[in-house]
Amino acid sequence: MTAKLDIWGLSKSFGDLEVLKDISFKIKDQELVAIVGPSGCGKTTLLRMIAGIETPDGGGISIDGKALKGPGPDRGFVFQQDSLFPWRTVWQNAVLGLEIDGKLDSERVARTRELLKLVGLSKFEKYYPNQISGGMRQRVNLARALAIDPKVLIMDEPFSALDAQTREIMQLELMRIWQEGRKTVLFITHQIDEAVFLADRIVVLGRRPGWVRETIDIDLPRPRPLSVKRTPEFGAYVDRVWNLIERDVYASVQEDIEATAP
Repeated sequence: MTAKLDIWGLSKSFGDLEVLKDISFKIKDQELVAIVGPSGCGKTTLLRMIAGIETPDGGGISIDGKALKGPGPDRGFVFQQDSLFPWRTVWQNAVLGLEIDGKLDSERVARTRELLKLVGLSKFEKYYPNQISGGMRQRVNLARALAIDPKVLIMDEPFSALDAQTREIMQLELMRIWQEGRKTVLFITHQIDEAVFLADRIVVLGRRPGWVRETIDIDLPRPRPLSVKRTPEFGAYVDRVWNLIERDVYASVQEDIEATAP
């Protein structure tokens, strides 16, 4: 498989704590891949290494065959919290990455305006973050990440802080934007149904030290309406993933309880 993002033999420890062990998988161009696993399995550490914030102890990461060394504009990020600057308007937040890179030319200004239109915020350019909803703020985050035209879009539980209804709407929005722009996307989530709904493939990580327990192809036709979540096929995928991680989730919860016990 020709890979847009290639991760091989990735390992990471912090002191005596081994967080990730021999992680390997590939993501094809324009593919949307979700990563799920129990708490503490190293999902965020994996993300930080792809971001170039953390350095792996072993293995490597490449985009289009080029090894990653530190942060770069070839990766766009959308995190759990909206991380917008409150003193900047929607427009000013959306173009922040372009300003930092010194690439705020007329072509990219026009592209960013199209992105804000795509996420339904073209009428809110002059608004500040405290004047818009949580879902709208995450849309600004998404537009900002896409504005730099990254080769890979990485999303770390971007809808976890939203209420259930807004979360479902944002899932539909992400699907629509992805289908129009066809970016390569790596999506990290704790929600199994969210992973099944969004992904072409799901990479299931095992309990710490994180390792690839299984990779599952999601053979559900696109575009996917929310009603697909009520089908037997969807439920079967959710059950399959849950059965893979159920013991690890219970073990992680028990470990947390024991760690906080007096």
